[in-house]
Amino acid sequence: MIRVCVVENETLVREGLRRVLELDGGIEVAGEARDGVEALSLLGSVRPDVALLDMRMPRLDGLGVLEALGSQQDAPPCLVLTTFDDADAFLAAVRAGARGYLLKDASSEELGEAIRCVAGGGTWLKPSVTDNVLRALRDGRAESQADEKLTEREVEVLRLLAGGYSNREIGDALGVAERTVKNHVSSILAKLWVRDRTRAVLKALSLGLI
Repeated sequence: MIRVCVVENETLVREGLRRVLELDGGIEVAGEARDGVEALSLLGSVRPDVALLDMRMPRLDGLGVLEALGSQQDAPPCLVLTTFDDADAFLAAVRAGARGYLLKDASSEELGEAIRCVAGGGTWLKPSVTDNVLRALRDGRAESQADEKLTEREVEVLRLLAGGYSNREIGDALGVAERTVKNHVSSILAKLWVRDRTRAVLKALSLGLI
């Protein structure tokens, strides 16, 4: 059972999300918060598998929550759920450590799939990387380039990372051992000068590599 905390300031939306998630037999709503300040207290005590996080909230917004959690080693992965398909918000959330970004008009099936992906250590960015977000990413392409060229296999691994697949799933898809995938991921991080998989996907998108 995946334990989820819902962080949403609008009561009707929060209650609707809870009802939707309760219909999923593999997900349990472990707690709810109405703003970022409540969220930090709740997440520290409940320690869910995933935090479902709104971006625009009173007292402390979603970005503030992500930045505060960034200094905590045991912080839960956060899936941003927002009304706004905004390139700047997307970039800010991912840079602050969000493991996923999803619009509120997503289906219940897509929401469940995104939660499972993030809970399993994956990254759920692909469904929300719309055309305007990609344009914003690629507008900054000239600002940074990879020091070393990625191999074809590393690009394949990156594409699967962007799809939210785990190392084991990537290994199964490519017909290689999980340890080999870990080595590819380490090489990708080094070549792109980033520290984690989420930032690797973001930078690869900005460079037009995937």
